[in-house]
Amino acid sequence: MRKPLFVGSAVAIVTPFTETGVNYDALAELVEFQIKGGTDAIVVCGTTGEASTMPDEEHIQVIKFVVDKVAKRVPVIAGTGSNDTRHAIELSKEAEAVGADAILSVSPYYNKATQKGLFSHFKMIADSISIPVVLYNIPGRTGVNINPETIKALSEIDNIVAVKECNFAQVGDVINLCGDDFAVYSGDDNMVLPMLSMGGKGVISVMANIIPGDTHDMVAKFFAGDIDGAIKLQLKTLKLLKALFVEVNPIPIKAAVKLMGFAAGPCRMPLTDLTEDHLEMLRKEMQAYGLL
Repeated sequence: MRKPLFVGSAVAIVTPFTETGVNYDALAELVEFQIKGGTDAIVVCGTTGEASTMPDEEHIQVIKFVVDKVAKRVPVIAGTGSNDTRHAIELSKEAEAVGADAILSVSPYYNKATQKGLFSHFKMIADSISIPVVLYNIPGRTGVNINPETIKALSEIDNIVAVKECNFAQVGDVINLCGDDFAVYSGDDNMVLPMLSMGGKGVISVMANIIPGDTHDMVAKFFAGDIDGAIKLQLKTLKLLKALFVEVNPIPIKAAVKLMGFAAGPCRMPLTDLTEDHLEMLRKEMQAYGLL
């Protein structure tokens, strides 16, 4: 039986930008904040990390920096998805070469694909590397769903070991088809407990950028049998989550990270700054949560 990459909370870490590049000193601080907060894994250069705005050289440099900074204390999962299979393969090979423990590969967006095309796309990526692959199913952003039967077929490839699932309606089917040998992680912070209750292994989280301890503890309490404690933490996060997703991710979470005193920098265009009314809403919820 395959051991899960992690059980618990993996932060989808923001990338702190400057006007001309990446603020690596700030990124180092964010990594240490996560490690000290109990995060179980770090996902770098995902959606929340704004990888879609990164040139390849910068993309790989950021992955390498995080790998080196983490120094094997927790797994580092590198986002290497693309809607061009050849490009996804190139990024995945480079991520493996700089020491990533696994990759996160999103389904092709805009050009979409048939289920046959999705299977071939992910199989070609997995066959090109030896490290584990986590599928990323987020139909709301990509316009295409990886059907449960396709996930099942992909799960039979040795190094395709998990899925970050944002289509909660099919979670039960995925878990029933794939069994305990394949990890399912929640891609939505407000659905962590429902996902765990159906057999999920944890979450790849946005909110963990600012509450790594509570996000980790929510999953840890569930698996320790403290269901009431886990539920209390999930419910505690809900008002905060409304503020963290009041505009498209990662606009609010980067604002939240900055409110906590980190030099997260701006989002890259076409993402713009959080509006003043939404910033005030976020500030109030963070104060109510005890973060400010």
